[in-house]
Amino acid sequence: MDLFEYSSQKATAPTRPLAERMRPQTLDEVVGQERITGPGTLIRCAIEDDRIFSMILWGPPGCGKTTLARIVAKETDSYFVEFSAVLSGVKDIRAVISAAQTQLNLHRRRTILFVDEIHRFNKAQQDAFLQHVENGLITLIGATTENPSFEVIPALLSRCRVVTLVALAADDMQMVIERALVDAENGFGALDVRLAPEARDHLVASADGDVRAALNALEIVGTVLAKRAADQDPDNRAVTLDMVEKALQKKALLYDKSGEQHYNLISALHKSLRGSDPDAAIYWLTRMLEAGEDPFYVARRMVRFASEDVGNADPFALTITMNAMEAFRFLGHPEGDLALIQAAVYLATAPKSNSLYRAHKIVQKTVADTGALPVPLHIRNAPTGLMKELGYGRGYKYAHDYREAVVEQTYLPDQLQGTRFYEPTDRGFEKTVKQRLEKWQRLKKEVPE
Repeated sequence: MDLFEYSSQKATAPTRPLAERMRPQTLDEVVGQERITGPGTLIRCAIEDDRIFSMILWGPPGCGKTTLARIVAKETDSYFVEFSAVLSGVKDIRAVISAAQTQLNLHRRRTILFVDEIHRFNKAQQDAFLQHVENGLITLIGATTENPSFEVIPALLSRCRVVTLVALAADDMQMVIERALVDAENGFGALDVRLAPEARDHLVASADGDVRAALNALEIVGTVLAKRAADQDPDNRAVTLDMVEKALQKKALLYDKSGEQHYNLISALHKSLRGSDPDAAIYWLTRMLEAGEDPFYVARRMVRFASEDVGNADPFALTITMNAMEAFRFLGHPEGDLALIQAAVYLATAPKSNSLYRAHKIVQKTVADTGALPVPLHIRNAPTGLMKELGYGRGYKYAHDYREAVVEQTYLPDQLQGTRFYEPTDRGFEKTVKQRLEKWQRLKKEVPE
């Protein structure tokens, strides 16, 4: 940062959002990410040794991805370039590469390129980074809320380390809010603001681990309190639950202050659905909606339930639940409530199976244990002559050429041959699936090689 940039930041400091003013400046100030920023961790050691590496910061909104990137640049005295993938293109990337070359040649400084929402870049834009990340001209730090495995091209992903950040826990959120209340320079310390416990709890619960959301709401309240600063009555400098509700435009849930009741009720709904009790499901769902719970939170939990606890015992359950969520999005309160009730009753009365959930967990562990096993040659894609010469696709049996489109053929990697992940139950439609799989196994043995 040069003198002009520093002076500009100081001049505009009062007009910057509270979340920006309270942004941590060192790793020691970062809250809630000790697993990756604490003593002895990879990132801290890399900064201390000035051996920073390209990385993809993956985490939910407001967890500190941009903050961490800026700290890395500051602590390593790097030339820092920041832009959003939403607004920038290949032309901008080329300008950054040119500037990076200048910094290296004239000042012997490395360039850290921070790309917010890197998942928004298309393949051509991501390809533009590859050579320069590989040869070390730039150190790329990308930030994304989406799974990098799906949104970042493999070639670029292989040159970066994925660092996972988490949403802040309630205790961490309270610490951030308290800092803002006592900080006289960047926060509300000069106003002697007091935050009522129930107001603090509602602020924390509503932000759901998003620091930026919590501080933005607190700033709205602080604007009101600033107008009362001259008032000597300390009661007029207290942040009440009503003030936070108005700032968030959301009523506090009728749960206890610790948030335990919130989780108790969603647990009760989930277990009532799993236990096939439609009456209890309607009761707990209505309790949550009447308390002011976010209906989409409930809908998301029911969508998860449709796959986790019903699964292929009734595949239509997922469709019903997704339709209910879209119906609520279209209708809103109170008309849309009935769509959620309908989905809850359907889930409660549907046959149950967690076979898909168990299979997914087993496969996750298998992938973690065995790594990236090669695809068997006979089921590989063979678009070129060279690939065909190497055996790609050789020996593949086209299922439609055989009786009932079933043929004995291996599809798993060699090391996993014979492994069964999915074991359907005898309940609902899954019974049909089980019978179908058993029939296919018999047919495969009858098909000549």
